[in-house]
Amino acid sequence: MRRALIGLTWLGLLLCGAAALFVALATDDRPSIERSEAISPEAIGQARLLFRAYDPRKQPPGKIQHVAVPAALLDEGTNYVANRYLRGRGALVLRDNAAEIRLSIRLPGQRYLNLTALAAQHDGRPRLLAFSAGQVLLPTALAEWAVVRAITLLGLEREWQMAGQALQDVVVDVPGQRLVITYVWDPALLDRARSSAVAEADVAHLRAARQSLAALLAHRAPGSQITLDDVLVPLLRESGDDTRRGRAVLLVLASELAHKDLGELVPAARAWPRVRWVFITLAGRHDLAQHFVISAALAAWAGEPVADAIGLYKEIEDSRRGSGFSFVDLAADRAGTRLGELLVRQPSMLTERLRQNPRLLPDHDDLPEGLPEAEFLRRFDGPGSPRYQALADAIEQRLDALPLYRPQD
Repeated sequence: MRRALIGLTWLGLLLCGAAALFVALATDDRPSIERSEAISPEAIGQARLLFRAYDPRKQPPGKIQHVAVPAALLDEGTNYVANRYLRGRGALVLRDNAAEIRLSIRLPGQRYLNLTALAAQHDGRPRLLAFSAGQVLLPTALAEWAVVRAITLLGLEREWQMAGQALQDVVVDVPGQRLVITYVWDPALLDRARSSAVAEADVAHLRAARQSLAALLAHRAPGSQITLDDVLVPLLRESGDDTRRGRAVLLVLASELAHKDLGELVPAARAWPRVRWVFITLAGRHDLAQHFVISAALAAWAGEPVADAIGLYKEIEDSRRGSGFSFVDLAADRAGTRLGELLVRQPSMLTERLRQNPRLLPDHDDLPEGLPEAEFLRRFDGPGSPRYQALADAIEQRLDALPLYRPQD
């Protein structure tokens, strides 16, 4: 018995030592990827062009499509997913006829899990060639099992199966820095994507938010003017500290301000009460209310980097073909984005601050707007330049000064 106990003790120590060695080799004291969480306006532009060219709502069943996805867009998408769902960073590069995907995830104790996967085309399908964690080379079967397990835990088995059936070929085009995907379109994929995007509980909250908005505006004359404060603040107060209810309010209000049918996302919404059309304004302007609410909804549902990138992309496009680059619009975008992020991260704080001082937008009369592209570049050199960043920082300081967005001490 004594020998058995001693043997078990040594075995336990050996296993603990092996586990400690594995952790030491598989984790690092520095991240392998250090980059901003920001999404570039160029990535938004690329995604928009791809969507317009291959809009799934307009594709006939059974049509074979060949889509060339830029590597830069895949790289930023990988980083977005890593940041959004893993609180880490990610990167994707195409080399040697393969795609290398890297993830860096922060662990407790100032350690980092740095993962690297190498995948290539095999018989028309992507195949994992190598997988490592830190200095440890792991079996590819383990990574494949982990992917399948994650899909199962997320309840996406059906979507994964349908996507696999639709996928016909994947070509890694290293010289062209793109991934060429061939697939057969199945309309059921769009229906499943809608179902996955909005959970059943969210549908109930969206219906309640739509009913509350319809009731709030029912006594208003069609086309009459009302401030965003008088619409958004009472609806968010009614939501209390429930983040999902608050997100539903933002999405319902954004769909109304953007003049988009919520039924495109949630088919059941076509049978919900209609909202009386009124002219909603922020600081006396309808366009600022649109910028604010749409950015808030994007931040609450997709995250701050997406909201910021879309806002900046729109202003750049306006400077080229629209009303001109506007730092006033950008201030409304950032204010909405910060409200959406506050709703997700600290809903109780948002509720309390809305009770105390619900001012949504800082002073902005001195901010330049209506700048054509040439004038914008002459004065500010473009996004990211010192002159542009100085004014962007000034907008952030104005937001910090408002009680609603004041940083925590």
